[in-house]
Amino acid sequence: MTYQTEGCLRVGQPAPDFTATAVVDQEFKTIKLSDYRGKYVVLFFYPLDFTFVCPTEITAFSDRFDEFKQLGTEVLGVSVDSEFSHLAWIQTDRKSGGVGDLNYPLVSDIKKEISIAYNVLEPEAGVALRGLFIIDKDGVVQHSTINNLSFGRSVDETLRTLQAIQYVQSHPDEVCPAGWKPGDATMNPDPVKSKNFFAAV
Repeated sequence: MTYQTEGCLRVGQPAPDFTATAVVDQEFKTIKLSDYRGKYVVLFFYPLDFTFVCPTEITAFSDRFDEFKQLGTEVLGVSVDSEFSHLAWIQTDRKSGGVGDLNYPLVSDIKKEISIAYNVLEPEAGVALRGLFIIDKDGVVQHSTINNLSFGRSVDETLRTLQAIQYVQSHPDEVCPAGWKPGDATMNPDPVKSKNFFAAV
């Protein structure tokens, strides 16, 4: 596995590339982040397979994968487990604590190099925090959130944020206010023109 990073990763910087083994359709495949260039990527880290909060997140992203696909976006899940653990978890029924078949790859970060590159490794526990990164078509990190181990993330909020990123990237003269959703009003980031937005609120 290879990765590249310089210092602490921040929004606006290139996403550290990596090559790793993933489970895709119950098969082991080598994937490379840079192979997804030209698409948006939701890259999320979770602590461990066969745990409690993790399967709720992983299945939620899988169940709504088509919504990401329609937005030209791929989803990648990463943990420090081996690809063998990933496969066993996928082959375990949801009612028994497994995740079942998934619509996106689960990546093995057994050497913890990807977690380190994305600055989400919790060193004492030896697992990744719940980091989530939205990477644009040019491979640049546009959004990041990191939750502690005990609480999960929202697919709805991830989709909303992704849609906002895509909107402002395709409308460079507009910005999205708090809670913006597709169809809502935007504003022009200008001291005079922005008054049109505030006058209508």
